[in-house]
Amino acid sequence: MTEEEFDLLDELYFVQPYSYLSETLGWDDEKLLTTLKSLHQKAFIKCLSAPDEELFDQVDVLNKGKDLFYLASKKGLMEHNAI
Repeated sequence: MTEEEFDLLDELYFVQPYSYLSETLGWDDEKLLTTLKSLHQKAFIKCLSAPDEELFDQVDVLNKGKDLFYLASKKGLMEHNAI
């Protein structure tokens, strides 16, 4: 897990919108979206269309990620806490 992935997972113990992550971390969109995509590919986060509506199909994080919400998965939390 990269330092960026670790820092991002720190913010995802609760459901968070993209805008919160962007404001809190202060990263540019490319860095944030790329890191979200990486975490999603590793199944470390869940993507949601609304705070209580998880997306189960393929998610185009790079192009639609600004409209989504995110939450650390059980796998992601376990990995995050193991470090």
